[in-house]
Amino acid sequence: MLRPEMAVNSETGDWGWSEDAGERARLLQSPSVETGPQGKEREGGTSALAAVFIVVNAALGAGLLNFPAAFNTAGGVTSGIVLQMCMLVFIISGLVILAYCSQVSNETTYQEVVRAVCGRVPGVLCEVAIAVYTFGTCIAFLIIIGDQLDKLIGATVHESEGAVSSSWYTDRKFTIVLTSVLLILPLSIPKEIGFQKYASALSVIGTWYVTVVVIVKYIWPDNNVLPGYIPTSPSSWTAVFNAMPTICFGFQCHVSSVPVYNSMKRREIKPWGGVVTAGMIICLFVYTGTGVCGFLSFGSSVSQDVLMSYPSDDVAVAIARAFIIVCVVTSYPILHFCGRAVLEGLWLRFRGESVEVDVALESRRRLLQTLVWFVFTLILALFIPDIGRVISIIGGLAACFIFVFPGLCLIQAKMSEIQEVKPASWWALVSYGVFMVTLGAFIFGQTTTNAIYHDFMHHRSQ
Repeated sequence: MLRPEMAVNSETGDWGWSEDAGERARLLQSPSVETGPQGKEREGGTSALAAVFIVVNAALGAGLLNFPAAFNTAGGVTSGIVLQMCMLVFIISGLVILAYCSQVSNETTYQEVVRAVCGRVPGVLCEVAIAVYTFGTCIAFLIIIGDQLDKLIGATVHESEGAVSSSWYTDRKFTIVLTSVLLILPLSIPKEIGFQKYASALSVIGTWYVTVVVIVKYIWPDNNVLPGYIPTSPSSWTAVFNAMPTICFGFQCHVSSVPVYNSMKRREIKPWGGVVTAGMIICLFVYTGTGVCGFLSFGSSVSQDVLMSYPSDDVAVAIARAFIIVCVVTSYPILHFCGRAVLEGLWLRFRGESVEVDVALESRRRLLQTLVWFVFTLILALFIPDIGRVISIIGGLAACFIFVFPGLCLIQAKMSEIQEVKPASWWALVSYGVFMVTLGAFIFGQTTTNAIYHDFMHHRSQ
């Protein structure tokens, strides 16, 4: 996953709420009238082809494992594919809108674009949402480690899962704690993370390998794997919306997209539109292949983590599990770094301090932030049974990054244009922005409420 650069605005006035909208409007320009070097090709920038792969890498990740269960929730293959295709329109348009707003605001990170275009309050809400989203994703990563290690240990000792869990040194909670303390925590403490390019390569290889394994296992299934009931239509219209968090979580690369756009040789909207369209189509094929084949292999009995549905002694699947564990172990520190940087920026603005603070003070604060983040994610991962519950929550936040904030940015950017006569295209774009905000707010509210309700009812029934 691509690590976005975290800019920190250290002006003490950032926490005031009296910004003049007209002043901000004069700072925003339409890219169509810009005469600067925006359209020139820059030396050393990222090519369009490289940008496609970076966008794909930012989108593909652990959410892949949950797509077969999402197809089951959506009510079958047809409804799952149609839902993805419909959402893909908004996903791509959101990425284009963010690039447009990055141009008019001259900012290079997602949260700073929202702050510059929409104002301080939406900017702070955006930063808080990023922190919560990365925190939840880190919890999901630790849950995945426990799930996959259970199966790998079972295959290694040639015992049933129940027998494996009976030993303290093979217990799921112990293996999560051991892996996290020995591997993840040391990688999360450093101020900078220079190994992200290697983690990105492993993530791409791992996700593609998982997709190939799921497809091959569907074409040539094991004799002892029998699919459950395979629904062909959703049980209710709300069931389709319950699959949206997984899709939003899977395709969410919007937070990373702004730095990618600004790193390109040609920072123009048209080539960027081609980049994100190509990238999202590649992701669509990967997610659809995994979702359809995994769902048809197990039907309604498919696990929230599709790899958990396969036997422990399957060698090809065991390799896929090992890939996923390595990807998660190296991706957790990157997500933690993003969340920690946002929290650091919020803290500095709140205190009115500059970025150039005392080194010893920064080190102590970073160590404390890392330990608190790590301990809380670890505790929650130990007591949350599957990734489906986490994704149902953070998937709603992903909808905010895909729909709500880009929609707000589009509305504010167009409202800030100084035009005496508003053309039809202006009204169309503003209306589209309003629709995106409304749809995103509905998805966030519906999925989050549903997730909290089901969790509450589950605990009441136990």
